[in-house]
Amino acid sequence: MFGVSMPELLVVLAIALILLGPKKLPDLARSLGKGFAEFRRATQELRSSLDVEAVIRPSAGTPAFKAGPPDEAAAPPSPGGEPAGPAGSAPGQGEGTGNG
Repeated sequence: MFGVSMPELLVVLAIALILLGPKKLPDLARSLGKGFAEFRRATQELRSSLDVEAVIRPSAGTPAFKAGPPDEAAAPPSPGGEPAGPAGSAPGQGEGTGNG
């Protein structure tokens, strides 16, 4: 459970029973249970609000919409293994090939 074995848990409960008595121990357990339940509800609410916020507002590094034409540097390579050149040019016929 929390790195506590069953015999250790029984010793802790026995000491709590001796110190607090049989009348206060159920009240203490009830208040601890309510506290844990409230903590669980608060963490679930925080997670859901963060998930909704992440859907509504993307992170600062990735813009939601990029206007304009795509960058040439971001174009995928051509099937021949060379980077894609300007539209309409075949590989080997672009600038700097020495064919012109």
